[in-house]
Amino acid sequence: MNSAEFEAAQRAREWFQGLTLLPGAWAVLRLDGRSFTRFTEQRFSKPYDERFAGFMAETARLLLTELGGRFAYTQSDEISVLLPPEFALFGRRQEKLVSISAGLASAAFTHAAGAPAHFDSRVWLGGSPAEVADYFSWRQADAARNALNAWSYWTLRGEGRSGGQATAELRGLPEAAKHELLFARGINFTALPAWQRRGIGLWWQAVPVTGFDPVRETEVTSSRRRVHVERELPVRREYRELVLAQAGSGVATGRAPTAD
Repeated sequence: MNSAEFEAAQRAREWFQGLTLLPGAWAVLRLDGRSFTRFTEQRFSKPYDERFAGFMAETARLLLTELGGRFAYTQSDEISVLLPPEFALFGRRQEKLVSISAGLASAAFTHAAGAPAHFDSRVWLGGSPAEVADYFSWRQADAARNALNAWSYWTLRGEGRSGGQATAELRGLPEAAKHELLFARGINFTALPAWQRRGIGLWWQAVPVTGFDPVRETEVTSSRRRVHVERELPVRREYRELVLAQAGSGVATGRAPTAD
């Protein structure tokens, strides 16, 4: 067997999926940190750490930039990146998008944090901007639940409960009771930083830039795009309208889960 035949035989054994994103569909790549519960407990303050949130936002910024997304959202250890129907990178191959996005996120977060970390990735598909708004409303509602649970759990841990004891004490406890648990200890959940309860959003903005035209000897103004990072996201209808604006639609229809 010559070298060309040998190479062809080996390449024939390579196995990959040929799935592509549905034509005309909106797509969201959702990435989650793998084993981040243990990873963060060993390295960051609980229940929330400004450094960790900053690392996640920078990772989301890289994904938004490298993939050419419309909108990104991060809360807890997850990142969602919105890709428009006309997105064509990598031929819209699902396997490529999942592997590349996970690799980018893992490299970016590891570089920022200075410790090995890795992400997995999956694809969500929607048929309209309204469904996109449903998706991001769902993730924001999840952020609010995560925040309330985390603050309740770590407050009890701070009082000396073990992990098992804190979990057992909170099991089946209604949201209102968790609010009361915190309030009785001087913590007003609704007054906590918005990024903890609502997540962080990122999108493109046009920014005016002033320069000098040496030919005309005058100042000129042009426009450049940059990624805006928002830590004070609105909720409910206002949040849906924000997402719809990034998707190119201003009609707020569909469901809006409670997120605050």
